[in-house]
Amino acid sequence: MRVFMRLVWVLALLAVVGGVAAQHKNAAYQRYIDRYGALAAEQQKKYRIPASVTLAQGIMESGAGAGRLAVESNNHFGIKCHDDWRGGRVYHDDDRRGECFRKYKRAEDSYEDHSRFLTERSHYSRLFKLNITDYKGWAKGLQQCGYATDRAYANKLIKIIEDYELYRPAPLKRAVYKGHGLIYIHALTDDSFERMAGDLDFSAKKLRKYNEVPEGFPLQKGDIVYLQKKKRKAGKPHYNHAVQIGESMHGIAQKYGIQIKSLYKLNKKTLDYIPAEGDVLRLR
Repeated sequence: MRVFMRLVWVLALLAVVGGVAAQHKNAAYQRYIDRYGALAAEQQKKYRIPASVTLAQGIMESGAGAGRLAVESNNHFGIKCHDDWRGGRVYHDDDRRGECFRKYKRAEDSYEDHSRFLTERSHYSRLFKLNITDYKGWAKGLQQCGYATDRAYANKLIKIIEDYELYRPAPLKRAVYKGHGLIYIHALTDDSFERMAGDLDFSAKKLRKYNEVPEGFPLQKGDIVYLQKKKRKAGKPHYNHAVQIGESMHGIAQKYGIQIKSLYKLNKKTLDYIPAEGDVLRLR
C-alpha cells in the first residue's frame, strides 16, 4: 500500500498543469538536492533519518556544497572531531578559533558518518520515536538536543524543506503511467522483474503475480508491467479485440489490463484454446 500510494502521488504530480506560480529557487540549493538527494534517501532507508532533514542540514552546514569544510574536507554536516574520532582532521574557526572538524575522503563518507553520529548518541534517541515524515519534529529536536547553537536552526531547516518541497517522496527511477484505470511501467532492455522491484522498492513476487507470469518469465523492451491487480474486464470503449499474428491470450490480457482467467471466461474458452489470426475476442 505504501508503494502504491507513492505511485498515485507521482501520477497526481504529473497531472498538475497549472496553479500557483513557481517560487524563486536558489540554483545552488537545487543543484545540491539533485546531486545528493538519492544519497539522502539511501540513508533514510538504512537509518530512518528523514531524507528531507538530512538534505536541509547538508545545504545549511555545507553552504550547498560550496563551503570550505565541504570543498576541502568533504564535511557536509559541520561535525566536529569529539573525543571518539579517529579519522582525518581539519582545523577551522567556528564558535572558537581553530576548532577540530572531521575530514572525509568522500562526501558519501560524510553522509554515512552523519547518520551514525545521530543514531549512536543517546541524546538523539528520542528523535527516532518520531514519524519518518515529521520533519518539523526532527528539526526542532535537533536544535533542542544541541546539534547547533543557532537559535533559528530548526526554523531554517523547516524553511528549506518547505521551500524546496523536500518532504515529497524521492523521484521514482522508472517512468510510471496510467491506462485502463491501472498503474504500470514499461520493461527496459534486458529487464527483469527483480530489477524493476529494486528500482521501485516493490516486491518481485507481487509483480509476477499481478502480471500472471512465473518466475524466470522473459521480458522484452516495451512490455507492459502492471503494479496492481488487473481487472476482470476492459474499460470502455474496448469491447472486442481482433487477434493478430503472434498474439497470445496473455499478451492480449496485458494489452487491456484484464486478468487472463477473465478473458477466457468472457469468451467461453478452455485453457487449451490458442487464438488464431482473425478471431474476435470479447473484452467486457
